[in-house]
Amino acid sequence: MKEATGELNMTVITVVAIAAIAAFFYAVIWPAIKTNLLNTTKCNSAVCSCDAGAKTCKCTYLDEEGNEEEITCKNPDKQK
Repeated sequence: MKEATGELNMTVITVVAIAAIAAFFYAVIWPAIKTNLLNTTKCNSAVCSCDAGAKTCKCTYLDEEGNEEEITCKNPDKQK
């Protein structure tokens, strides 16, 4: 009986640890990844006007509803 209790305790600890890691991922890491993906997608679809030698550009993004949004993107010429 003691062996079964020990195995059950380890199973509970493992499940709680996996749940804690998953909660940390979805609460902390996933929002940062999602924001980065959305910003990259917007910059790839935007019309930009860059100054020569500038690291960033002022860009105009047109969303699905036709609304214009002013965003700042990395200069594609400086990324190489």
